[in-house]
Amino acid sequence: MHNYKELKVWQKAMDFVVAVYALTPSFPKDELFGLTSQLRRAAVSISLNTAEGAGRGSDTEFARFLGIALGSTYESIVALVIAQRLEYCDLKTSKALVEQAEEIARMLTGLIKHYAPNRDYLK
Repeated sequence: MHNYKELKVWQKAMDFVVAVYALTPSFPKDELFGLTSQLRRAAVSISLNTAEGAGRGSDTEFARFLGIALGSTYESIVALVIAQRLEYCDLKTSKALVEQAEEIARMLTGLIKHYAPNRDYLK
């Protein structure tokens, strides 16, 4: 078992989700059940899956949940690019959040490689 609160990637994921929640109220109201919801759910999923995986009994299970968190990270990145292209947020804001997410993705990838080194798709 791993203490998720001590993981820097979990801490960064929590900062990221707070930033996403701060951004999305400015999205159009007709996106509430569309892009707003999708981006929020993907951002929340990063920290949730990291914590859930940390509570599992094996490194293999931990790595599997980190993989799910990684997928949610990339989903968040694409949603932010879509939001910027639709002009729901400015380029500076989108770029800063994408950079945060890319750092989280690198950290997750490193952890997955450490706990499940035989994952072919990360090579």
